[in-house]
Amino acid sequence: MDFILKKIVSMFIMPLPLGVGLILLGLFFLYKNKVAKAKFTLLLSVLWFFLISYPPLVNTLLNTIESQNPTLHTAPKEIKYIYVLGGGHHTDNSRPITSQIIEVSVIRLNEGIRLYKQLKGQAKIIVSGYTGLYDPNEHAKMQKKLAVSLGVPENDMILYLGTKDTQEEAQAGKDLLGTQPFILVTSASHMTRALKFFKNEGLNPIAAPTNHLSYTQHLDYTDFFSAKALRKSHILWHEYLGLIWQKVKGI
Repeated sequence: MDFILKKIVSMFIMPLPLGVGLILLGLFFLYKNKVAKAKFTLLLSVLWFFLISYPPLVNTLLNTIESQNPTLHTAPKEIKYIYVLGGGHHTDNSRPITSQIIEVSVIRLNEGIRLYKQLKGQAKIIVSGYTGLYDPNEHAKMQKKLAVSLGVPENDMILYLGTKDTQEEAQAGKDLLGTQPFILVTSASHMTRALKFFKNEGLNPIAAPTNHLSYTQHLDYTDFFSAKALRKSHILWHEYLGLIWQKVKGI
């Protein structure tokens, strides 16, 4: 119940809903003939949408989070486990498995497999995730299916079923991982927050960030109201709120 409530609340405080809320508030003021307040609120909404969809600003801010953990180009030889955090999927057996799993999860798993191959099969890949609200299949099983189709032996896969978020994924790995170092794979934007969850459980993760979305070179300062930037703003805002929530909870 807490997980669902958290998702519902966070949905309404994302950049896009906040911008729409400002527009609706401006229209309400206009309906009440409060012209000055209406003008101010509608102007604020335009400015808000400009900021959250302006690529130079969004990429620069997102990069401050994504650049906190360097890329793991080579897997340490002593590693026995590679933990790939879950994402999402939409089961549709008429489509290939690569189309059923969302892009971010495919990228995370491919990074895990890349590091796994460097270790020449001496490590095992951990995948996790639950069914979601409506899907019949658990995400961990879908990730295993994709990994096996890409050449990973089934006996080199470990599944943590039923984990709904990163904190539960960290808790699920405590008994197996203990204090030994392991590779943690997740999106670059999510890595800092994920590391805090795992270290809070006494685990010893080695960051392997992937799915970098920001760029700070060759920025086009004439690119306005970008849909891609709006999506990045959503991710940026989500991570900022998550980091704030961790501080509130003392993690």
